[in-house]
Amino acid sequence: METYLGLDFGGTKLLIGVVDSSGNILARKRYSTGYVNQQSAVDIIKSSLSDFLRTEGAGFSPSAIGIGMIGRVDSENGRWLQIDSDRSQPIELAYDISTTFGLPCRLNNDVKSATIAEQRWGYGRLSDNFIYINIGTGIAAGTVIDGRITCGNRFNAGEVGHTQVGVCCGVRCCCGRTDCVESIASGSGFDLCARLLRDNYPDSALEIPRQGSGRVDVRRIYELARLGDSLCTVLVENASLAIANLIMNLVRVTDPDTVVLGGGIVSDPMMFNNILMRLHRHTMRFVTNGVVLTRLDPANIGLLGAAAVAMEALDQVEV
Repeated sequence: METYLGLDFGGTKLLIGVVDSSGNILARKRYSTGYVNQQSAVDIIKSSLSDFLRTEGAGFSPSAIGIGMIGRVDSENGRWLQIDSDRSQPIELAYDISTTFGLPCRLNNDVKSATIAEQRWGYGRLSDNFIYINIGTGIAAGTVIDGRITCGNRFNAGEVGHTQVGVCCGVRCCCGRTDCVESIASGSGFDLCARLLRDNYPDSALEIPRQGSGRVDVRRIYELARLGDSLCTVLVENASLAIANLIMNLVRVTDPDTVVLGGGIVSDPMMFNNILMRLHRHTMRFVTNGVVLTRLDPANIGLLGAAAVAMEALDQVEV
């Protein structure tokens, strides 16, 4: 049985696992990362992978390594270009990992990696024209047109979180604009809007952590919204409309037959149904497979994506 090493490197954690060609996770281990620069991230990746191969990964003989990374990635050349504008240091990461561990290695952006997993094991098996939108701490998308993922001129395609979607809260986004969908409907966006609007709803029971000590718990927002809490109801309504408008904008641009949603924000049935209710039938009439939640485990789709990227690395070697 052929197996692959997948490394899902996010903003706070590194998840490493062994995955077979059917998408079964045979072993996995989580490592904390924290806010780091790229060189520190590379050191964490190497030390964690060495530990994994000695522990949970012992006894497996993987054929290739795939890494799903936050930030911009030049997948074809194996270069990790940046985490964000403040952490930008192009690194020949695929070559470094391949040389260190003696296996073919391939990189991709984390959301594009999840989209590749969706292609291989999810709704992509039914469609060559779909959008995968991940709505978690941030918001980004992978767009598949005629069976190929769009990467863009500078590997920056899919940063749809920085799109204005007609919901006006007056919240500033890190990109410099106001009322981007990510600043309203992501995990970080719920926190931003809750802090911004809190004084307008003095009767709200929502607990807001002291600045710098953590984010507002979105699960608590959903719980209170179900009970009719004034602030939480507004937060959910704004976020669901923002996501629905984002979906409809993307549908008009790429003409998919399927829109797949992933990430913790949309996995709640109340939120998912609120989004569906705000989609206009005329705009969505050609999305014949509908707007659906991913069938892949949201907690592991990044790991599966990294393993799917590893399979691409092997294909590349064989060619």
